[in-house]
Parts: sequence; structure tokens; C-alpha cells
Amino acid sequence: MPLPEPSARRSVHHRVIDMQTYARDDGLYDVEARLVDRKPFPFQLMSSDEPLPAGEALHDLWIRLTVDDTYVIRDIVAASDSTPWPLCKEATDTLRVLIGERIARGWTAMVKDRLRGAASCTHLMEMLVPMATTALQGIRGLQRDTPLLMGEERAREKIDSCFAYGRDRAVVKMLWPRYAAGRPDGDGPPEGGRTTV
Repeated sequence: MPLPEPSARRSVHHRVIDMQTYARDDGLYDVEARLVDRKPFPFQLMSSDEPLPAGEALHDLWIRLTVDDTYVIRDIVAASDSTPWPLCKEATDTLRVLIGERIARGWTAMVKDRLRGAASCTHLMEMLVPMATTALQGIRGLQRDTPLLMGEERAREKIDSCFAYGRDRAVVKMLWPRYAAGRPDGDGPPEGGRTTV
């Protein structure tokens, strides 16, 4: 176990999120996500007279994003197999407002702006945020035809995008010394900044 030994405790909720990127035969990519919430004890839903049995899914939600190699969303479908209210299942089509949008800088803010509150299902909206990085990691892994250390574009993408790539850390000093903090020419990455989603 990578964490320190915990204090005495008992499980009260279990959420599993699984995401995967697929390369399609037609040149597009599918990014699929599934979220399942369970309680380890009978749980009383407001929508039912009978408690949900221990271990049964309170939420069981699916999303498939279909994107092209420039990260533009070509299609999006969702399914809600288990929800607290039957009405929740009607929220799946609300995600279609994202068709034509591009996974890029500002993705998280755009998703929250389009789908917040009563506009959609909170859980479906929250799944879309990490689906973006799942798409980027999957697709970029296949597009990598130049070494990791090459070029201004790579520096623009990476510098200050996470802890390891902070301009004052050893990784940037090793990979892109020109842009390392403290260098006369290292006041920052090339114009464009970081590309977090």
C-alpha cells in the first residue's frame, strides 16, 4: 500500500471511475468513461420506499466522446443505467451541446459553463473534465513522431503545466534549460504558455 497505515475506519462510500481511449478504424478516437457509486450498507433513496441494497449501484453512468486528431468532438453519447431519480436519465442528451467544441486550454471552464446547475447532470459534467486528459494522453501517445525533448512547441505545452514541469525545477533545467527560471533568457516559456485543460 503506497499510503501510510490508516487509523481504524469503516467504508461508507465507494466510487470507481474508469476511462479509456480507443483508436477507431475510421481515423477517429473514442474516449469512454464509466462512473459507479456504491454504498456498503442499505441506503434509503428519496425516490423509493425500499432501501437500495448494500453494494448495488446508486450511480452507474457512461460517456463516450468521439474526437478527431485535432481533439474536436465529433459525437458524444451518454447512458445512465442507475440513478437516484428516474428523471436523471433524461440528462444524457444535454451533453450534445459540446459537439464541435475542441478539447484544449479552457476545457474545464467551458464544460462547467455549458453544463452547470440544472443544465445537466452534475456527475456527467464532472466526468468530462478528466476525460479531456484521457483523450490527450491517448491520442498524443500515437502521434508522437518526434522525440519528447524537441522544439519550442513542446516547451510551450509543458512548462508550468504541472509540478515536475515547473520552470524552476530540475526537469525543465534538463529538458529546456533556455527557459529555466533564473536564466537571463528564462523568464518563461515561449509565447503561448501552458496547455492545461
